[in-house]
Amino acid sequence: MDLDTLDRRISDLTSALGDPTRRAIYIAIRESAEPLTTTVVAQLFKIHPNVARHHLDILVEEGFIRVSDRRPKGQTAGRPAKAYETTAKEVSVHFVPRRFELLTEMLLKLLETLGPENLSQVAEQVGREYGKKLAAEIGDVGDPDYEEAVHAVARAMTGLGFHINPDIEGQQLVTSHCPFGDTAVDHPDVICSLDRGLVAGLLGGLSHNIVPVVIPRREPEEECVTQVPVTITAR
Repeated sequence: MDLDTLDRRISDLTSALGDPTRRAIYIAIRESAEPLTTTVVAQLFKIHPNVARHHLDILVEEGFIRVSDRRPKGQTAGRPAKAYETTAKEVSVHFVPRRFELLTEMLLKLLETLGPENLSQVAEQVGREYGKKLAAEIGDVGDPDYEEAVHAVARAMTGLGFHINPDIEGQQLVTSHCPFGDTAVDHPDVICSLDRGLVAGLLGGLSHNIVPVVIPRREPEEECVTQVPVTITAR
């Protein structure tokens, strides 16, 4: 890959997918078995339809999604609502996560060489601070209840490249895809500490102080579970 192509791809990613909500919308469309309408996207992310339309228009302009010829499920009569599906440009998005995983592995080896005894504690603190920053970027959502806060955390982490299913009744977040890849399997103590801090920071920024428990996956294809107990104290 030449430098001009690399530069264009990085520009595409930062302009179209630099926004966490927009990244999450793209991933939701990519993972959906059927095309998604503006209304559905707005409902999924609890945003105004005009805001959803703005994100969708940018993704269309940058070539990440397109208007689908398929009729969304449940629409059988009348003029169908415009629905969206991903394009082949999805391939270029996979360029960054693979390099991201390599970078993570290299940084971990560097830290291990430096030899801090509290590496996991450092990782959790870094994750917590970044989680607080993400919560601030979400903006003022009032005083969300537990369910709303957990869904907000899932959306924010999906925007980071995690594929997360919030299980409110089970009081947990189920991650089917982790952007750290095999690094999470090879270095569970550090990566899980980072994840734990990230979730704690996000929820803490949304007025819920809890102590998440991360149950790491043993194999790359397994799911990772983060327990988010409902026994919480308001900030």
